[in-house]
Amino acid sequence: MRTRKKSDVESQLSVHADERGQATVEFALVLPVVITMLLVVIQVGFLARDYVRVAHASREAARAASVDPDGDGATDVVEYLLGDADLDIERKGSGEVGDPIKATVKYQAHTNVPIVGALLGDFEISDSTTMRTETE
Repeated sequence: MRTRKKSDVESQLSVHADERGQATVEFALVLPVVITMLLVVIQVGFLARDYVRVAHASREAARAASVDPDGDGATDVVEYLLGDADLDIERKGSGEVGDPIKATVKYQAHTNVPIVGALLGDFEISDSTTMRTETE
C-alpha cells in the first residue's frame, strides 16, 4: 500500500486551520490597551488646550491691568475666558507708567475623559505674565 505524502499546500492549509481563532483572541487582548492609550492621548490634548487657554488669559489679564488702574478689566477678561479661574494682580512700584504689573492665573483643569480621567485626577494649571503699566 502506498501512502500519500501531503503536498506543501495541504500541509500549510492544515497548519492555518489550527490557528483560525488566534487573530481574534489576540485582537481581543490588545483592544483594551489600544483604547486606553487613545483615551490618554485625548486627555493630554484637553490638558494642552487648557494650558494654552490659561496662558492666553494670563496675557490678556496683564494687558488689561496695564491699561486699567483698578484691575476690574483683568478680572472680567479672565472670567470671560476661563470662568472659574483665580486671578492675582501684583503691582510693583508706585503705579507710575513703566512700573511692572504681574498677572497670575490659576485654573483647575478637570480630567473628564472616561477611565483615564479617574486615574489621573484634576490638575492645577497656572501661568504668570508681567507687563509695564501704561497709564496712571
